[in-house]
Amino acid sequence: MSTLRTVRVVAAVLEKDGRYLITQRRATAVLAMMWEFPGGRVEEGETDGQALKREVRHRLGAEIVVGKLISFVSHPYEHYIVDLFLYECTLASGTLEARNVNAFKWVTSAEFDQYPFTPADEASMNKLLGMS
Repeated sequence: MSTLRTVRVVAAVLEKDGRYLITQRRATAVLAMMWEFPGGRVEEGETDGQALKREVRHRLGAEIVVGKLISFVSHPYEHYIVDLFLYECTLASGTLEARNVNAFKWVTSAEFDQYPFTPADEASMNKLLGMS
């Protein structure tokens, strides 16, 4: 049996007035139209913080300040494993634009179950909310 490759992914938990920023994947993406915390893959030679800033800028056109690591989950998909690191972040500047995402929303944690999240994000969310 071949060993699945591991992909390191970082995501930003941005909270404002009790609401969290979530983004919807594009129709052309893997796990199309599912929701997740904004972020993406860490490239070779990048720190988590650099990757997060780059991804949020790329997807939403905003600058963020990366804070502490909140949680980590490892989730096996069919062809690879995602190691998802969730960081507490704050918006530093910019109005948000849906540049490389289908949509974005600010939602309360109580509303999370109304949005289909990617499996890795769902696992980390449960951890975040102390439900696991």
